[in-house]
Amino acid sequence: MPRSPFGFVLPLLLSFAVAAPLSLTPLEAAAKTKTATKATVHKASAKKKGHKAGKAAVAGFHPVHASVLMDAKTGRVLESSNADTTTYPASLTKMMTLLLAFEAVERGALRLDQELPVSRNACNQKPSRLGVVPGGTIRVEDAILALTVKSANDVAVVLAEALGGSEQAFAEKMNAKAQALGMTGTTFKNASGLPNREQRTTARDMARLARAVTLLPPRYYAMFGRTSFTWNDTVVAGHNRLIGKVEGYDGIKTGFVNASGFNLAGSASRDGQRLIAVVLGGSTASVRDREVADLLEKGFRTTKDTVAAR
Repeated sequence: MPRSPFGFVLPLLLSFAVAAPLSLTPLEAAAKTKTATKATVHKASAKKKGHKAGKAAVAGFHPVHASVLMDAKTGRVLESSNADTTTYPASLTKMMTLLLAFEAVERGALRLDQELPVSRNACNQKPSRLGVVPGGTIRVEDAILALTVKSANDVAVVLAEALGGSEQAFAEKMNAKAQALGMTGTTFKNASGLPNREQRTTARDMARLARAVTLLPPRYYAMFGRTSFTWNDTVVAGHNRLIGKVEGYDGIKTGFVNASGFNLAGSASRDGQRLIAVVLGGSTASVRDREVADLLEKGFRTTKDTVAAR
């Protein structure tokens, strides 16, 4: 006997009717289920796209938002929000790695033209990476630029191992320097800022670290303002987007991990005055950049008005 064309459809509709409220017909229940399924797929797709775009919020987690505006000459905090709330430094960590590297160069423990060995451990770091290879070498100056421009995690470990013997031993040097700078809310566990639950900091501490960086000899500090460098015949570009867009802005360091949000420590100098702005936990890179720019503009405008009123 020929099978009814509704032989497969009717049981399916009946199953929807049982699952749906009694006020819905089977056809209405099927339509509602189809709509709900589409919404679920759309939500999952949006979440996936948001993750690919590097959104700070992950699984309902919202990073701490904090900021500090500091006078670089005196170290006085001019404005702040959640300045002492604990959060994660991300790649702002590299400011300390670089500070120790520059101090080593200054005292003669390293030379800018010195070749540093590359370990397999360094090459195994997660991106961002420069792409050094195990058993190879990299010049100290190129290693420094790899951090200031590219924020390369593999090269951060190269410097750490050169200065401390191991990254763990170097982290102890980082913590000792942090204490000397009065960074009482900071603990370093690695040289790069890659995720580590125990690697914590505050906006105030990052401003103190940024201030120490701005007080380096000008020939060293200028490397934080580089927008690119050449390595292995390839031009490596940076991503500190405020350079050239904010008057007097000469860089420092960007950072991002999911737990921290988008971080930036930036500095600018006008008419003999230097200000430092730190923003942690920005929702996007552009929002973070705008917040730092606004802090700096506000700081220069306020101090200018104060001087004019005297």
